[in-house]
Amino acid sequence: MRTKMGLAVSALIALAMAAVLYLMGRLPICACGEVKLWHGVVFSSENSQHLTDWYTPSHVIHGIVFYALGWLVLRRATLGFRLVAATLLEAGWEVLENTDWIINRYREATIALDYFGDSIINSTADVLAMVLGFFLAARLPVWASIAVAVALEAFTMYFIRDGLALNIVMLLWPLDAVLRWQNGG
Repeated sequence: MRTKMGLAVSALIALAMAAVLYLMGRLPICACGEVKLWHGVVFSSENSQHLTDWYTPSHVIHGIVFYALGWLVLRRATLGFRLVAATLLEAGWEVLENTDWIINRYREATIALDYFGDSIINSTADVLAMVLGFFLAARLPVWASIAVAVALEAFTMYFIRDGLALNIVMLLWPLDAVLRWQNGG
């Protein structure tokens, strides 16, 4: 599959994801009625409601990781096919992340007490951030891709005491010490 075809199929996957999220009752945009390019307040009901936020870097990292996984597992597949596979993973996560089960898990085990799920526009922007990370990894040397992922993770850990790694840890195995640190203790 050519890369352009992979992009087209990925766009259809994102549209299908948006339709599923709508049928699940997710709001198209923030309940506040605005669409912001950036929302930088983590402890806010508007977090994950706008185009980008502090968690956008984690979706770029998803793209880097999905590119690497595709290279390892689907090495003979075209870049377009691997992009489609990565988009399916990301869209699947966005749907799962917006189920009551995951929303409640975030609220119970992480610092996301005001988290009520993503808006559809935020989930769609998250898929686009993953695609950006995927193409960065496809173009950069391995060491540079790793450096980008580490830098993005360090950036969010420094500024908001959270990131992809801590999200995974806190969803799967919540640690009181991490939660205290995230809350400033």
